[in-house]
Amino acid sequence: MDPHQTLLWPVPRHTAKLPYLASLASLASLVALTAFATALPALAQTSSGPAVSGDVPMADYLALLQQISPAAHQGAQAYLQAHERRCRRSLSSRELRQAMAEGDGDPLLMAMIRASHLQDGPGLTRLGEQVSGTRKASR
Repeated sequence: MDPHQTLLWPVPRHTAKLPYLASLASLASLVALTAFATALPALAQTSSGPAVSGDVPMADYLALLQQISPAAHQGAQAYLQAHERRCRRSLSSRELRQAMAEGDGDPLLMAMIRASHLQDGPGLTRLGEQVSGTRKASR
């Protein structure tokens, strides 16, 4: 049975899929992620930008990301793995939180989160190859 027959008005089939919901979900994820980063009590706002103090266990931070946004969790994990592979050292949770919260966030990390949201495996791999051991100054 066609679900469109139960509607009281005619709806074109392409409208029923609402393709813009994916972009709305992405926007909602980024808003939630930003709210999360600013709501952490360990983050203190200073005149030079957000200062991330204290170290939260990485497993706890990643678990919180998973609850807020699975795409943010997957993107952060890919970022961590790429950093460890390319820079030969692990990031601390403080460094990851700083990459999330500084300015608009580390553009590479944000791109990896977006690629995870879009389930773009090849794009995520390409982005992982761009991870550098040196941090760029934020805007």
